[in-house]
Amino acid sequence: MRSVTYSMGVSLDGYIVGPDGNFDWTAPDDEVFRFWIDDIRQVGVHLLGRRLYETMLYWETADQDPSLDDAMLEWTGLWKPLPKVVFSRTLSEVQGNARLASGGVAEEIERLRAEPGEGEIAIGGATLAAEAAASGLIDEYRAMVHPVLVGGGIPFFPRDERRVDLELVETRTFSSKFVYVRYRVTR
Repeated sequence: MRSVTYSMGVSLDGYIVGPDGNFDWTAPDDEVFRFWIDDIRQVGVHLLGRRLYETMLYWETADQDPSLDDAMLEWTGLWKPLPKVVFSRTLSEVQGNARLASGGVAEEIERLRAEPGEGEIAIGGATLAAEAAASGLIDEYRAMVHPVLVGGGIPFFPRDERRVDLELVETRTFSSKFVYVRYRVTR
């Protein structure tokens, strides 16, 4: 069965976006960007909330920018063809290899797990991940911890989360002092 992973950058105090809506502190250096390129290769489909989808739209046409370096072109080459499912109450259409979700997160994950397919079902966006977590659907939590305290904003983990026991699967410290942690949900 395909695993469901939730992965995002997070401040040391636990937020994916600061209180002002800013997330400029999440920009990766070259080493971390290479890590994300390698990581996306394991993904078979990506579930996104509207805000993250709109942020990632840049990559649908980024390959037309002559100033892109090789790593950014490599990322674009992996991101563009990746199937995406967008959850939104306000969008009526999406671009690229994306479709609007026809049901809730639980229904979409159930359908995707039943379909033949390779790779992980990745979730991006805290609100979407919180809904999946409430249904016990997340198999792994992956956080790239950034060396910053933002003091509030949108939390990586929902504040009303039930207890979830985790097993540490991987840690990695980058030379820039980013720390990646990967936990598997124990069932």
